[in-house]
Amino acid sequence: MNTTEAIPILVGREDEGRRWADIEAMPGVIAYGSTRQEAIAAVSSLAFRVAADCIEHGESP
Repeated sequence: MNTTEAIPILVGREDEGRRWADIEAMPGVIAYGSTRQEAIAAVSSLAFRVAADCIEHGESP
């Protein structure tokens, strides 16, 4: 059986309109996009890459 946990993603908007998304549980995992959805997609993708790299190197994500 596979289970997944929800990880909170913080989303905000900079003064010039660019959107950002941050995963506080994973320091340094922040991404930007033109829209809220783009920022969330970008940070989610980055989080998966960081987690995969940690697992590959025997570290905790």
